[in-house]
Amino acid sequence: MNTTSVDNAALLTTIDRVATAFSRLRGIKEGLVTDNAASGIQFDEWDWEVGVGLYGFLRRAISTNDQKALQELVAWYSGQIERGLPPRQINSTAPMLPLAILVQHVDRPDFRALVEDWAQWLINELPKTEEGGFQHVVKERLNDGELWDDTLFMACLFLAQAGVLCERKDWIDEAVYQFMLHTRYLADPVSGLWYHGWTFNGRHNFANAFWARGNAWITVAIPELFDLVPTLSEKDQRFLSNVLASQVRSLKAYQRPDGMFTTLLDDPSSPLETSATAGIAYGMLRAIDAGILDESDRDHAERALRAVMARIDDEGVVHGVSDGTPMGHDLDFYRRIPNLPTPYGQALTMLLLTEVLIESGRRQ
Repeated sequence: MNTTSVDNAALLTTIDRVATAFSRLRGIKEGLVTDNAASGIQFDEWDWEVGVGLYGFLRRAISTNDQKALQELVAWYSGQIERGLPPRQINSTAPMLPLAILVQHVDRPDFRALVEDWAQWLINELPKTEEGGFQHVVKERLNDGELWDDTLFMACLFLAQAGVLCERKDWIDEAVYQFMLHTRYLADPVSGLWYHGWTFNGRHNFANAFWARGNAWITVAIPELFDLVPTLSEKDQRFLSNVLASQVRSLKAYQRPDGMFTTLLDDPSSPLETSATAGIAYGMLRAIDAGILDESDRDHAERALRAVMARIDDEGVVHGVSDGTPMGHDLDFYRRIPNLPTPYGQALTMLLLTEVLIESGRRQ
C-alpha cells in the first residue's frame, strides 16, 4: 500500500472500524463495551487520553462530513460539562483542542465560553517554570519546574486555536513562545530528537530518554500549529520547520525496515510502539503537504502506514500501543511500559489514515 495508490473504499472502511472501536472503549484497561451497549462515545473520563482520542475522532468526522459523529461529540461534551469537569491541569486541557474546533461547526455559545475561560486560565493561573514555561501539572502531581514534550500537544495547540477563534494574538504569541522554550530545553542539538522532559530543579533531562511517543507529539504538533495558525510569522515558521526537519532526519535513521519505531527510538531492543509510529507518519505527511519536509520523505511515512495497518484487528482495535507514560528516571522504566488498547492509539491511527484518504482524494 502507498499513499498514491490507495483503495479509498477499503481505507474508509478501516477508518470507520477504528473510529467505532474508539467509541466503544469503556476506559483505560477496561476494553470495549458490547455491541449492544448504548450508542455514542463510551469513554467517561475527561483527561488527555480521551482528549487526543476526541481530536482524531473529530478530524475524521469533519473530513468525511459525518454529522452523526459530530453530534456524538456534542453529546459527550454536554454530558461531561453538565456533570462537572475535573480540576484544570495540562492533561485535562487536551479535550479542549477538539472542543475549540467543534465550536466552529455547532451553535453552542456555552462551549465557546468554556474555551475562552480555559485559555485565560492557562495564561493567568497555570503554574509556570523559570522563563515562563508551562509547568506540566497533572492530576497526580504538580511536577514543579518541569517541562514535558507532551505539553505542546496537550495544551499549546489548544491555546493557539483559542487565540485564532477569539482573535487573541497574545494567546497565539504565548503558544508559539512555549514551542520555542520547549525546543530550547527538550530538543537535543546533536540528533534533533526530543527528550521526554526537563527539570529546572537540578537542570537535567531526567533519563535522557528519546521516548518515541513523546517525539511523535512533536512531529504532529509542529505541522498542526502551522495549520491552526495560518498567520504564523515567517521567522517562526522558519525556526520550527528546521526543528522538525532536524528531528525527522534522525527519526528516519532509527525507523526499522518494517516501518515501526521502538519505544526508545535509539534502543532497538525496546518494545515496538504503534501509536508513536502512527503519529510520526501522520506528522511527516502533514509536514510534506505543508512544504516543511521533502517529498522524498514520503517513503518513510508509507512504510509506517503499512506497519500500523497490520496492527489493526477486525474490530478496529489498534494493538501495540503503550500505556500512559509518566516521566521516567531510568531507561528501563520506558522498556517496562505495558501495551493495551487506548483512545490515543485509536486517534493517532485515525489521524494517519484520514490524512492518507484526504491526500488520495486530492490526487484524483
